[in-house]
Amino acid sequence: MRRLDVVPCTIAAAKSFVGQHHRHHEPPVSGLFAVAVAHSDDVVGVAIVGRPVARHASDGWTCEVTRLCVLEGHKNGCSMLYGACWRAARALGWRRCITYTLPEEGGASLRGAGWTLLGEAGGGSWSRPDRPRVDEHPLQVKLKWARQS
Repeated sequence: MRRLDVVPCTIAAAKSFVGQHHRHHEPPVSGLFAVAVAHSDDVVGVAIVGRPVARHASDGWTCEVTRLCVLEGHKNGCSMLYGACWRAARALGWRRCITYTLPEEGGASLRGAGWTLLGEAGGGSWSRPDRPRVDEHPLQVKLKWARQS
């Protein structure tokens, strides 16, 4: 089994990793902080935490894991990152951290890190007649998860 360690990571480095390896999303525009997991000295996964994408969730006490990406074959990497994101968020004063997954992703890593499934959320296109956009992300309903104090 490969031993993984949580290591510091800049937002720029995490965005670069996501850009190279995430299977269905581009890197987010910005973030509050990032964290990584490494095997030896090689980063094999990253997470980026930012302000909530949904405006109604932006209450000043909630942050969101906006991207999480771990290379195949690194068991427990996702759970380690979700746990590290929550510990860092709490240390910085955030009271709640949320994230969203696709229904087919299962959520074992989130449950393993102590997150709670809140239910279905969102889905659909962000394009509007007065503000057309090209949708390059999954459009189905997502599952919303949270850790809170």
